[in-house]
Amino acid sequence: MAMLATFWIVLLVALNAPAGNGQSVQTDPSKSGFVGDTVELRCVFINGKPPVKISQVTWQKLINGTKQNVATANPDLGVSVLPPFKDRVSFKHPAVRQRSPSLEDTTIAFSNLRLSDEAAYICEYTTFPAGNRENMVNLTVFARPVTKMTLTSPTIVARTPKRKMPVATCMSANGKPPSVIKWDTTLKGEATFQETRNPNGTVTVRSNYIVLPSRETHRQKLTCIVTYRAEQFTDSVILNVQYEPEVKIEGFDGNWYLNRQDVKLTCNADANPAVTVYQWKLLNGSLPNNIEIKNNTLFFKGPVTYEFGGTYVCDATNSIGTRSGLVEVNVTEKPMPQGPPGGIFGILGVVVVAGLIVGVVATICMVYRRGQKPRTETDNDLTDLPPAHKPAPPPPKKKSSDMKGGLTSDEIQNSGHMDCDVQYAELDTAALASSPSPRSSVHTGGDLVEYATIQPSSH
Repeated sequence: MAMLATFWIVLLVALNAPAGNGQSVQTDPSKSGFVGDTVELRCVFINGKPPVKISQVTWQKLINGTKQNVATANPDLGVSVLPPFKDRVSFKHPAVRQRSPSLEDTTIAFSNLRLSDEAAYICEYTTFPAGNRENMVNLTVFARPVTKMTLTSPTIVARTPKRKMPVATCMSANGKPPSVIKWDTTLKGEATFQETRNPNGTVTVRSNYIVLPSRETHRQKLTCIVTYRAEQFTDSVILNVQYEPEVKIEGFDGNWYLNRQDVKLTCNADANPAVTVYQWKLLNGSLPNNIEIKNNTLFFKGPVTYEFGGTYVCDATNSIGTRSGLVEVNVTEKPMPQGPPGGIFGILGVVVVAGLIVGVVATICMVYRRGQKPRTETDNDLTDLPPAHKPAPPPPKKKSSDMKGGLTSDEIQNSGHMDCDVQYAELDTAALASSPSPRSSVHTGGDLVEYATIQPSSH
């Protein structure tokens, strides 16, 4: 087994190594081209020293292990190209076709490539006395696809009940290799893909985009992106979806009152195709006599009366169907109060109220903190004052019995009509050093302190 493997390795090396005195055939490993293009298959003979004689050069097509002659160049017989290549294959260099040809470069040009030309091609040199020398090149033929995008149907109708349907088709036909199709759209839907392999080796890729037709899908843009090798193609369509009218009645502002003038109702309908017929009616009754109908508008002539009240219905019809809209009209005796719009003013009101609350709370806290000076601090300050600056002790309180006994009947009678006038002032304690008052609280260091006087105010 090891001997057999060694034999094959030696054979492969011998076949691929330059033979004899350095003679070899050079070709490109592979070449490619598109259908209809022209491609060159290079073949160059490297002669050695001493040079050998080239007897003939033959190009062959290898098909399923069988060789098919394409073209030959012989110094004595000239150049020959066999069918079906006769009109499409030629030797590139004119020296090959001369009476005394030069056969060192026998590159051939393949024009108007066909898919059937894809194969391995052998360039074989017959020499004397070295024998045959050959090399091979693989030819790949690509087919650029034909891409197009169409609406699945010229007319897309949104029917009831709603059902999904393909609305657009993107196809990349007869490509080799096959293309890749993608969709670019904001429209909600789903795509289906199908590949079909053709007898000539090409592939047709087909993709449908499926949506639920509706008013919202009308005028939506669909873009198909086809990628083929390094190339990219895009195409777009705008959906034309037909749908029944979407009806809305406008004109009633909730404030139709007696004797109001110039009121009307308008039937607005969004439809594709456009609405052709508008019909007005009043539920559980007939339309008022003083009404004029113009197109989609109901004009009420004269002042508003209670007769104008009721439920008004508008039927809008196009070629797809009929849809209705309604509005309940209420008539009041007097105009409804029209306040400012609640949205903005409501927000501003909340902000203002919140600001006032915060301000009041902050003010109360500041006043409270200023009035809550620790009692011990005040007592210490009074203790440190010299005798001349200490306030006189407060007068002794009278007993309740003395106070009651000291009031006359007139004073008791007039006490209910007396108001107290409370006045506040700030005093400089430095100015009070020589004459302390029992009504003031003196603070050292010349600070300002609060001073209160309560006086009855007469009316």
